Amino acid sequence: MPRMSKKRKEEWAFFLNERNRITYNPLCRRCRRTCKQSFRAIIIDCPPFLSKRAKP
Repeated sequence: MPRMSKKRKEEWAFFLNERNRITYNPLCRRCRRTCKQSFRAIIIDCPPFLSKRAKP
């Protein structure tokens, strides 16, 4: 697997885990949209995601 350049590491620093791999939020992993969020972020509102337990 190729290494990340210094510039790319700085760009993706919020998404990198302790093993320097890009990691997304569990809700965003299987999502096909491009609005992926970091595993460090707390998702408050995600319009494409509707929980089955959410009350309308």
